[in-house]
Amino acid sequence: MLARGFGRDSAVIALGGGMIGDLAGFVAATYMRGIPVVQIPTTLVAMVDASIGGKTAVDTYAGKNLVGIFHAPATVVIDPQTLATLPLREIRAGIAEIVKHGVIADEPYLRQVASALPEVLSTGGQTSDTMLALIVPSVEIKAGIVSRDEREEGLRKILNFGHTIGHAVELVSGYSLLHGESVAIGMALEGRLAERIGVAQAGTAATITKVLQTAGLPTELPEGFDPDDLIRAMRSDKKGLSGKVRFALPLRIGAMAGSEAGWTVSVSDDQLREVLA
Repeated sequence: MLARGFGRDSAVIALGGGMIGDLAGFVAATYMRGIPVVQIPTTLVAMVDASIGGKTAVDTYAGKNLVGIFHAPATVVIDPQTLATLPLREIRAGIAEIVKHGVIADEPYLRQVASALPEVLSTGGQTSDTMLALIVPSVEIKAGIVSRDEREEGLRKILNFGHTIGHAVELVSGYSLLHGESVAIGMALEGRLAERIGVAQAGTAATITKVLQTAGLPTELPEGFDPDDLIRAMRSDKKGLSGKVRFALPLRIGAMAGSEAGWTVSVSDDQLREVLA
């Protein structure tokens, strides 16, 4: 861009998945101290999550999204027809983020997601009206939360449900697992963690796990994963405070815990290790 003389009157268009959106957004945020970025997500994960909210970052060997900046897009253009060529594995990964939005904010929406899964995962389902009916509320949930807390100083932290363990799983897997697959494992385990420490209503974890399994997503750690490796990875996560791992955990489906403590809950290594084991 510098070599070709792009100035402050330029803009960056991010056409692709979440990694493309993050990289393009990071470049736009830092080039000439900031130029506009237009997000045109073409994967389900990017449509319902990565393109919304202005978080831009790049992954490192030390962890996910550790180098980045907040830079809201000038606009986001979502066309579900681009999902026609997306592999089914990637569709499932995007559904993980859709499930997350139901768990953290809207129990009836989660029921809608569960009932729609057979259709949206069938041939042609990814471009159907039913898929559109899942995408729109998912975007609205995330955008509504982000608009109230753009820089993740409070309420926006609830969007990290499933991501503290999920990011560690993704890192330890060497990024062989997709983001959505890792988050699905994270949500299942963090749901169990919430019940184990007395935060969540009984049955919450089972509901989360059932929907994820219906979507064909993993809900257990892959064989050979060492809990201590995951805990070390979590300690490098940007969501930690003073060396302690903090979690966004559900009270029940549709409501999150920790409103009186910044929307996160501190968990000891022993409690965490029990769930990971």
